[in-house]
Amino acid sequence: MKQRIGILGIGGVGGYFGGLLAKAYLDSDTIEIVFIARGNTQNTIAQNGLKISTDTTESNVFPNLVSNDPAEIGTLDVLICATKTYDIENSLMSIKDCITSDTIILPLYNGVDGTERIQTLFPENTILKACVYIVSMITAPGNIKKIGSYEKLFFGSTTVPISKLERLQSIFTNAKIESYLVENIEETVWEKFIFISALASATSYLNQNIGGILNNPTNKELYITLLKEISAVALAKGINLPMDIVAQTITKLEKSPQDNTSSMHRDVLAGNTTEVKSLTEYVVTEGLKYGVLTPKYQQILKKLT
Repeated sequence: MKQRIGILGIGGVGGYFGGLLAKAYLDSDTIEIVFIARGNTQNTIAQNGLKISTDTTESNVFPNLVSNDPAEIGTLDVLICATKTYDIENSLMSIKDCITSDTIILPLYNGVDGTERIQTLFPENTILKACVYIVSMITAPGNIKKIGSYEKLFFGSTTVPISKLERLQSIFTNAKIESYLVENIEETVWEKFIFISALASATSYLNQNIGGILNNPTNKELYITLLKEISAVALAKGINLPMDIVAQTITKLEKSPQDNTSSMHRDVLAGNTTEVKSLTEYVVTEGLKYGVLTPKYQQILKKLT
């Protein structure tokens, strides 16, 4: 029987990586790729495929199935979750009949609380930890735009047999996904969270892109303060991060295209629901829990909620 991999959330992240999987395994005898989508996205992909544009290429890919009907989707061996964090519970419960106790769930969210929240819903399941670095977004239903060449997917688990993880890594590698199976996945996820949480909070609060943060001394100082606050929270939680995590994160931002911004800032500008709970409020809540002061995060949270 084919191994069935579902992609839940056909947005910038799920659409891009799901698209690479769909392209690689369309005619596979061993792997079936299922896009879980609804409305205009479902209709567009069913008729025309998923359009993926990069700086130099453009392609249309078709999954083996695109559906929002659990009866049609059937049970899944692997479920890759890439919705917004505010939709974790609702999106997963809408397809709960597709998830058996053997389904491996791989969350590709911006926050660090996704694995724990999913484990609460499905306590018997294997929930991996993961994070991605990519600049990609929906430009229209069924259309994904990726900016720049940088893309990396990190995943792992401290409890799952290595053979299962290596099998998934092989699937990614064959689909030309630049993925890394790492032992210290908790630290890797938090390094990404420190980067994206501070950036999302600062860009949304200041209404500035990356260049507007880096090139304005006052804005940059705010960003650095956020990095220090969130790093202190991570330290209090026992996360083993590099001593120079703040400097590393600033360097990472300096290497990013200056006209880019965070996905949360884009949602603020568009008047959409934002991930402020997972990206900003979570830091404040954990700070209170562990006795770490986060005044700048609290100031930003007050404005954004």
